Amino acid sequence: MTNSPSVAPSVQESPQLLVHILDAETWAAAQAAGSYAAASLETEGFIHLSQPKQVVWAANQFYKGQTGLMLLCIDPTKLSAELRYDEVPGHGTFPHLYGAMNLEAVTQVLPFGLDGDGGFVLPKELQR
Repeated sequence: MTNSPSVAPSVQESPQLLVHILDAETWAAAQAAGSYAAASLETEGFIHLSQPKQVVWAANQFYKGQTGLMLLCIDPTKLSAELRYDEVPGHGTFPHLYGAMNLEAVTQVLPFGLDGDGGFVLPKELQR
């Protein structure tokens, strides 16, 4: 069942691609299970996603200095769970997935590297 976004971004913000941060072990477990349910789905009710322009900020806030992370590149039109764009006070609107992620929506998996100061760098494939 495909749900349309309950709160759509403006035309100027309409993403062609969304991303999600995770580690290789978690991704391998999701592939074995056939779907992905981040811990935040149980604790907060949704899976955190970002637009490419938002992901470096989010990673530096919540994953600073961690290594071995990757980005799932997600086609939002292929998601089967409900996708909403929620206001994060003081930080703008972020996409959240209100259900498990079907793996058919993942179009690419990229390494998420650090710069010399330990901050994250957007992979060149996502730079525009």
